[in-house]
Amino acid sequence: MCGIVGYVGSKDAQEIIIDCLKRLEYRGYDSAGIAMISDGSISLKKSVGEISVLESIMGNMEGNLGIAHTRWATHGKPTEKNAHPFLDCVGKIAIVHNGILTNYMDLREQLVKEGHEFASETDSEVFAHLIEKSAGDSLMSEVLAALSKVEGSYAIAVIKNDNEEIIVARNESPLVIGIGHRENFVASDVTALLKYTNEFVHLQDKEVARITANSVEIFDLAGNSIQRESKRISWSVEDAERSGYPHFMLKEIFEQPQAIHESLLGRLEGQEDELPFFYSRVGSVKIVGCGTSYHAGLVGKYIIEELSKVPTTCQISSEYRYSPITESKPLVVCITQSGETADTLAAAREARKRGCKTIAITNVLGSAITREVDTVIYTRAGPEIGVAATKTFVTQLIALYLLALRVAGGRNAITSEHRREIISSMRNLPRLAQNVLNDAERIHTLAKKYKDAHSMFFIGRHINYPTSLEGALKTKEISYIHGEGYPAGELKHGPLALLSCDTPVIAICVRDHTYEKMLGNVREVAARDAPVLAVGIEGDIDLDKFAEDVFLVPEVEPLFSPIPIIIALQLFSYYLALERGCPIDKPRNIAKTVTVE
Repeated sequence: MCGIVGYVGSKDAQEIIIDCLKRLEYRGYDSAGIAMISDGSISLKKSVGEISVLESIMGNMEGNLGIAHTRWATHGKPTEKNAHPFLDCVGKIAIVHNGILTNYMDLREQLVKEGHEFASETDSEVFAHLIEKSAGDSLMSEVLAALSKVEGSYAIAVIKNDNEEIIVARNESPLVIGIGHRENFVASDVTALLKYTNEFVHLQDKEVARITANSVEIFDLAGNSIQRESKRISWSVEDAERSGYPHFMLKEIFEQPQAIHESLLGRLEGQEDELPFFYSRVGSVKIVGCGTSYHAGLVGKYIIEELSKVPTTCQISSEYRYSPITESKPLVVCITQSGETADTLAAAREARKRGCKTIAITNVLGSAITREVDTVIYTRAGPEIGVAATKTFVTQLIALYLLALRVAGGRNAITSEHRREIISSMRNLPRLAQNVLNDAERIHTLAKKYKDAHSMFFIGRHINYPTSLEGALKTKEISYIHGEGYPAGELKHGPLALLSCDTPVIAICVRDHTYEKMLGNVREVAARDAPVLAVGIEGDIDLDKFAEDVFLVPEVEPLFSPIPIIIALQLFSYYLALERGCPIDKPRNIAKTVTVE
C-alpha cells in the first residue's frame, strides 16, 4: 500500500524518481505527487490518478534531490489536496508518509490552535507541521522531536529547502535505503531501486536515518548512532520487469518451475538447515497468515499433520490475538509474502509474548517479520510485482513441505524409505509445474467459454479444499467475477440454492480417499444444471461422464496435488481477466502489501 521514493545525488532527480515511482505502481494507489529542491526552494506537483497524469503536469522540475509518493486513500478522499507530499505552513519542509497515525486528531487540533493551517484531510500532514513547530538546530533534531509526539505506524521521508539531505524514519511500515556511488536512494520496496543498485540497508522499527549523496547515518529515536552493514541482494532489474510478457502476473506464473527449483535447492538433503531447533519437541503447530498466505497455511495444516502427525491449526492473522490463551505453546508459523503484513507482524509479536517458538515464511530478506521471529524460511521466489500472488503462494507451499519433513524427522514420525519417496516427489515438482504451463492454451480456451459468468463456485476436499479457496480468490481479485471456495461436503448446507445454468462450478477431483465423494458432488451439481469444469489428474476417465469440461494436470501424489492444480487455476483466472479486459496487474481497490491493520 502506498509508495515512497527519494533520491539525493548529482543526477537529474526528476527522471530517476518518476522511474522508481512507476516500479511501485503494483502496490496500489489513487494519487501521486513529487517534491524537489532547487535553488533553495521546494517545487511541488500532485495529481489524482495514474503517474502518467502527474508526468503530464510536471514539466521540467530541476534539482538533484527530491521525494515522491503514490497514495492509497485512508484518511480523506482520493483528491489532489489529499495527495502527498505535504508542506508546512511556509513551504520550507516537505514530507511523504505511509502508515496511520492513531493520535493525529489530537495533534491536529492542538496545531490548529497554535495557528497552523492544514491543506488536507489526512493524518499525514500532521508530520509537516510538527516538524515546522520543532524549530531545532538541524532537520534531524526537528524530525526526532516530531516523532516523539506521534503514535501509530509510519514510514516517512522529509526534505527541507536549505538542506541537501533526506531524513527518513520507520515504525511498522517498510522502508529501505539504496546505496549508490555518490548517490543514495530511499523507497518502500527494493524492487523500485533495482535498476540503480542492488545494495540496501533495511531500516528497522523506531529508527531514523540521514541520507546525503555520500553518506547514510542511522540513529534510534533518542539520537544514538546505530551501525549497520548494507546487504546485497541477488535480484536483478530484469527479475522485476515483464521480459516480454503482457502482464507481470503471467510472467510470474511462468516463473514458477524455476521458483520451485530455487526454493528446494540445497534443502532436501539438509545442506542448508534453516530450522536448527526443537524438531523433536514440537507438540502442536499454529499457522497464521492473511489472504493467499492464509490459504497456504490451510494447505500446510494437511501437509504437517500427514507427514509429522502433529496437530495443526491455521488462523487468519488478524484474529490470532483474539484467540484464547491455552497452557500449550504451539510452534507458531507466520506466513507473509512481503514480510511487512501488519496483522501477521502483530500475530508474531503476540505469539512471542505467549512464550511460543516462532518461524516466519517470507520472500523478502531483511523484512520486518525476520526480526520478530526465532527463525526464517525464505521462499526464494524472486520479486513478485503482480498484485495477485502466484509464485509466492507456490513457494510458500514448498516451505511448508520442508518444514513438515523436518518436524517429522525430529519426531521419528516418518521412515527413511517414506522420506526418500517424499524427496523424490518434491524433486519432480518443477517438471510437473512446467507441464501444466505447457497446456496454457487449453486453459485459455476454457476461460473464453466461462468469461461471462457473474459468479462461480470452487469446490474441493481435504488438501484441495484450501486450493479451491485460493482459486476463488484469484478469480475475484483480477477478473471481478464473484468466486466462492467451498468444501465440497458443504454444498447441501446452503450453496446448492445458488446453483443454476449460469453458475459454473470448478470441481477439484484428485484420486485420493475423497475421490468417490467428489464424484458424488459433481453429479449433484450437474443435476442442478450448473456447468461443471472438473480439474483432475491425468489418466482419469470418469470425470468426462459427469462434467461438462475437464482439465487434467500431470499425475502426482495427492499430497503434492495443490501445486499443479493451483497453477492451472491461476492461469484460468488470468485468462478470464484477460478476456474481460480487466487491469490484471493492478486490480481495483486492493494493494500488494497491506501494511496497516
